[in-house]
Amino acid sequence: MTYQRLTSEDFLERCSLRTAALYRYWSKKKCGRKLPRRCDIDPVEMKPWLPGIVLVDVKPARKIVYRVVGTAVCQHRGFDPTGRPVEEGLYGNVREEVLENYRLAIDEQSIVFDYDSTPSRSGFAREIGTLFLPLSSSGERVDQVLIYQDIEPLPLR
Repeated sequence: MTYQRLTSEDFLERCSLRTAALYRYWSKKKCGRKLPRRCDIDPVEMKPWLPGIVLVDVKPARKIVYRVVGTAVCQHRGFDPTGRPVEEGLYGNVREEVLENYRLAIDEQSIVFDYDSTPSRSGFAREIGTLFLPLSSSGERVDQVLIYQDIEPLPLR
């Protein structure tokens, strides 16, 4: 099986309108820098995306911890990973590939669009795309990653 990931703006040709709108918001917040800072992102402006938002902190020695996890994401996973290290709380089809998404966002300072569909624990929804957007307070290293999981309900049979 080939894992489905894009690290360029080519993802805009296949993502949802919601995901594309968030990417444009994030890109506008760069203000001429390579990456925006967390303080550039206004939660009030992000209201349409909040249920699908995940914010992780990148601590020394690349310890990645869930800081904020939206309600739709928690419902999709069947648990709330807030406060846990990503290695303990991640949810996806292939663990190594999910961790690679984080590596690319952090080490390469790259956007990452993962479109390897992951069903919810309940079976009533599926993730149709996850966008990883790096943030940097210093402009030199990624200290947070803003993630948007676009989740759609599945029709009942």
